[in-house]
Amino acid sequence: MTDPADLAVTIVDGYVDEPAHFGVPPYVSTYPRFTAGALVDAGVPEAAITYHTIDELRDDRSKWRDVADADLLIYLGGMTVPGKYVGGTPAEPDEVRELAWAADGTTLMGGPVRFGVGEENAGAQEMERKDLDYDFVAKGDVEAAAHDLVASGLEGFGDRMRDTADLDRWAAKGAFVVDDHPNHPDYLIAELETSRGCAYRCSFCTEPLYGDPSFRSAASVVREVEALYDRGVRHFRLGRQADILAFGGDGEAPNPDALRRLYGGIREVAPDLGTLHLDNMNPVTIVDYPEKSREAIRIIADHNTAGDTAAFGLESADPVVQAENNLLVTAEECLDAVRVVNEEAGWRPGDDPTDAPTTGDGAANRLPKLLPGINLVHGLAGEREETFEHNKRFLQRVYDEGLMLRRINIRQVMAFAGTEMSDTGAEVAHDHKTQFKRYKREVREEIDRPMLRRVAPPGTVLPDVHLEYHEGGKTFGRQLGTYPLLVAVPGERELGTTMDVALVDYGYRSVTGVPHPLDPNTASMDELTALPGVGRSTAGDIVVNRPYASLGEVGVDADLSRFVAVDSMESAD
Repeated sequence: MTDPADLAVTIVDGYVDEPAHFGVPPYVSTYPRFTAGALVDAGVPEAAITYHTIDELRDDRSKWRDVADADLLIYLGGMTVPGKYVGGTPAEPDEVRELAWAADGTTLMGGPVRFGVGEENAGAQEMERKDLDYDFVAKGDVEAAAHDLVASGLEGFGDRMRDTADLDRWAAKGAFVVDDHPNHPDYLIAELETSRGCAYRCSFCTEPLYGDPSFRSAASVVREVEALYDRGVRHFRLGRQADILAFGGDGEAPNPDALRRLYGGIREVAPDLGTLHLDNMNPVTIVDYPEKSREAIRIIADHNTAGDTAAFGLESADPVVQAENNLLVTAEECLDAVRVVNEEAGWRPGDDPTDAPTTGDGAANRLPKLLPGINLVHGLAGEREETFEHNKRFLQRVYDEGLMLRRINIRQVMAFAGTEMSDTGAEVAHDHKTQFKRYKREVREEIDRPMLRRVAPPGTVLPDVHLEYHEGGKTFGRQLGTYPLLVAVPGERELGTTMDVALVDYGYRSVTGVPHPLDPNTASMDELTALPGVGRSTAGDIVVNRPYASLGEVGVDADLSRFVAVDSMESAD
């Protein structure tokens, strides 16, 4: 029998993406951390565990030695939602198989429960689990499989699901693997799981496959955050749950006290964190428990960081589709929930939180603390031509009321074994493909762009935008957080660096910004031209007449006070 203390283990992260769980960089999912913690709990020394991402192995073939020489290779991956990725590229099946062939030791593969590990590409529709020549495939939780496989001396394991008691031991113990992530420490955001499973049974969703809700304690999550913080992580996302409002309760009703312990505890152990965001919030909870929900939302907004998004699973505003797919809220009820989040959390840092949310140029120059997002899914049973009009009317009502949405996510359903959509989803999606494309374009043009300007008016400052790639003479980057805005900055700047950006223009789902604060004495022609009210001719005049000692000397009609570095101009006198 193999002694766990003598094992060398290599974990390869091929990335995961689930409805309530991000794992493509800059996100690091729970899977490698929980698996590492489970290995340590089973007796494997921390120093004997090596962690690599699939992108590392692509970029540096020398690291494949860690795959070949390991006594145990663990591959983690699987996509259950379609996506396009900038920070990393999920592993393809051929790459996953090559890992198994390269390994001389025992091999274990696992990922999102019951699906996904066999077809790693982002758009995969065939989600059947395949072994890809691995010795073992975890059909339950891979972290539990890893623990039990090591404890058995690499002989085998049962396909069990881990429970909250397991996570109490494993979550904090596995924090050390983040040290080896290529994005560590500055451009890495850790996904945090607060619960798993769902009390509701929407037809298309994979979350009920995990069973009824099972909640971790606030203390357990806080210990994990503390361990990650001690390892240099400063960005956190409470993304792994079906409904943050239900945390610490019975799966349906909010528990404000539990949320206060969770958020307050995180702030206590991570006092200098850079990001604290969430993902899923169920609008039915707000509808059924309005006062407790308001209290819970206020607690979140008091502790989070600006730009946070609470994704609402409306899925469809069509009553026929709602009825046929067991959807939880009507369009009217969802609109009520949107109002509540705007009222309780739509304020901006610098506003008085007791005031109504402020929008427009007079608002504080940061993103609102917490806004709802709307998820719309197409290809559901009962979908018809009228469905698209129902959805557009709902979104238009939100806009016409002066409310704010941080994100509108429109996607086509992916059908998974075990869900009611496994037979019908693909057929419906195919029938409506042309209409879907037209409708999606109309939403982007008529709702997304004006909504984006409302949420982030000109002059809004996005701190710490990480610069990721060049395209068309511009540099593109994002903040860390839930659904961050894609920002284009004029000129080609050094990638991998960060900068503060003030917004000047708007696409459908992205924005243009200039460095903040901007000094007219040093700004480029492209940066000056991008400022609202400043065309190329005026920008040329500004450049010719340099230097300036004060903003008044610039002598243009446009209001530059939101963008210009007045202090640096005065020092140039």
